[in-house]
Amino acid sequence: MSTSLLYHGFGIRGYQYVHTRYEKGAIIFKVRQDPSELCCSNCGCRQLVRRGKAWRRFRSIPIGLKPVWITMPIQRVLCLFCGVIRQVKVGFADHRRSYTKAFERYALELCKCMTIQDVARHLGVSWGVIKDIQKRNLFKRFRRPRLKNLKRIAIDEISIGKRHRYLTIVLDLDTGAVVFVGDGKGADALLPFWRRLKPSRARIDAVAIDMSPAYISAVFEHLPEAQIVFDHFHIIKLYNEKLTKLRRDLFHEAADIRQKQILKGTRWLLLKNPENLNTQTDEQHRLHQALELNLPLTTAYYMKEELRQLWKQPDKPTAEAFLISWAQRAKTSKIQMLMKFANMLLFHRTGILAYYDHPISTGPLEGTNNKIKTMKRQAYGYRDMDFFKLKIMAIHETKYALI
Repeated sequence: MSTSLLYHGFGIRGYQYVHTRYEKGAIIFKVRQDPSELCCSNCGCRQLVRRGKAWRRFRSIPIGLKPVWITMPIQRVLCLFCGVIRQVKVGFADHRRSYTKAFERYALELCKCMTIQDVARHLGVSWGVIKDIQKRNLFKRFRRPRLKNLKRIAIDEISIGKRHRYLTIVLDLDTGAVVFVGDGKGADALLPFWRRLKPSRARIDAVAIDMSPAYISAVFEHLPEAQIVFDHFHIIKLYNEKLTKLRRDLFHEAADIRQKQILKGTRWLLLKNPENLNTQTDEQHRLHQALELNLPLTTAYYMKEELRQLWKQPDKPTAEAFLISWAQRAKTSKIQMLMKFANMLLFHRTGILAYYDHPISTGPLEGTNNKIKTMKRQAYGYRDMDFFKLKIMAIHETKYALI
């Protein structure tokens, strides 16, 4: 073995090879530092007085299945400039770490295709060592993501556990990266994001949100020039909730047992898009039976299908005319649910029609939320919330399988 192999094979530069020994299946390389290279680890001064040595060993990249250790005497010196006794800096390992930088890089590469537990078992170290390596790497890269280039963002919350525990997620719609993870939900969860956004001088053009009053007021206050775009998937979801309640009320009001039997179990048929109904089963027949029995349910169902066409119009003026026409027909139906929903749409029509100026939605964020839930389920939960947030910030880098 030569000194050059230390550098090319193990990333150890500025040290001299001494000898190799083998103990209990491990390979141990002894190295030493050139005395002429000694300097204070704090100020870099070379006016030193030696004060003994401390032996340390560092885990390095394995050779096959053989663990490799690097041992060396670290010189303790008195710096004549600082007036403090300290150990000289180790160039191939970070401060207070028992492994080399090359070992750290190797572990991070393995983490891209293996779980933390598998990497720890393969390298013969504890689970906590690999987790610490990954956490420190994520902290360096994602603790303060750049916000200057933000143009279009989406804001939504995600449930992360029982007892109504939530995280608020802000997604960059242009890159697909999560730029902020806040505790809780509502306007207060976004306060740290607004504090970081202001000095970044980012010019955000559009924000995709649901019709939450807390998010609306927060965006109006902190981004007065940005255009709010209400997510059309949330609008249809809200309509489906109202439609489900209407079906339930009609079921309880039905006096005829036959009507109850037909309405029972039709909830998911009403929520399905017509093109998604299974033609090989009796789904279409059962849906038609339920709609023929009750005029309010029929009206509400077909009004939902018409509302879906609002986001398929050729331009904004046509979409506005379509929305006003739909709301007028909903009000003349005399169905209380439709009348309230029509008033709500007209009240928020500026944000709804803003889709034609900025065709964005929270759909990418909903997909990210699904990846977050999958990652959490694969790990059987996270005890370290800071580590969990850092994993969320890096989730856009994950591929087919979440590790």
